[in-house]
Amino acid sequence: MAGPGAALAHILAERPNTIAMAQVIARLAPDILVLSGIDYDRQAATLTAFRNQIAAEGHGFPHLFAPVPNAGMPSGHDLNDDGIRHGPDDAHGYGRYAGARALAVLSRLPIDRQHKRDFSGFLWRDLAGAKLYTGAPPQALALHRLSSTAHLELPIRLPDAATLQLLIYHAGPPAFGNHPDRNKNRNHDETAFWLRLLNDDLSLHPPRPPFVLVGGSNLDPFDGDGLNAAMRALLAHPALQDPRPASPGAAARPDPDHAGPAALDTVTWDAPVGSLRVSYVLPSADLQVVDAGVLWPRSDSGLATLLAQTGTRHKPVWVDLQLN
Repeated sequence: MAGPGAALAHILAERPNTIAMAQVIARLAPDILVLSGIDYDRQAATLTAFRNQIAAEGHGFPHLFAPVPNAGMPSGHDLNDDGIRHGPDDAHGYGRYAGARALAVLSRLPIDRQHKRDFSGFLWRDLAGAKLYTGAPPQALALHRLSSTAHLELPIRLPDAATLQLLIYHAGPPAFGNHPDRNKNRNHDETAFWLRLLNDDLSLHPPRPPFVLVGGSNLDPFDGDGLNAAMRALLAHPALQDPRPASPGAAARPDPDHAGPAALDTVTWDAPVGSLRVSYVLPSADLQVVDAGVLWPRSDSGLATLLAQTGTRHKPVWVDLQLN
């Protein structure tokens, strides 16, 4: 079973799947990469090792940022009401150890850590219109964080002295655990947080454009097990634009039972779930989108073989922006 330090050991051992991941990223050659599912450690040893592996494949990221994740951080309370206070689903975000399933940013442009805003400690009960969950005890709600991994606003310094705000998050999946609606409602509200922030419905000022909302919402706008309305509302928000990144690989896997367009899917799971759109890059409405896509080729290409070697079902989503 994976535990603290396992991801770092895999990277340093140059396992084939981590090499394949580095090759995929180097092939995309992004200026800014938001990465989810990498372990956090205080000295950023895991992230630094992976950055070095990407550099060995030909693409450099001089700037790194790794926020402390809620995933695996003990809450000391029985949050999922199963009679146990120290299970993985009782942490502030699901995780079998502290630092599991973290977010990270790798960038060719400087990161302004001094002016970041970290919303990861925001309490679920403080969200306007929060769905909460059936039977939630007051003592749990007094400490239950909304974010299962992290919610942040991270300024990126542009060459012309302007700033681009990254709004980043990674929500937990809606369908897991023994509680009937806790994780489904939390998944919904993790995306709804951005709606409330953009609408100035919180005791936090909205982000100033230009900004880009980047996240794994674990929520398809139409299909899957989640409460889809929050994702549809975010995609339609006037402060944002949806570049609708597509791919030939996803388009070749239509699901007759799904309402959403197959070409926009970003991941495929086993039946009955199938392929869904759960990863997003949403620029603010003032930005000019040059191009967008999902790196998901048809199954008969060599690139498809490389992607399969990474061992992840998720495909990279990319957007090219003209920042002037």
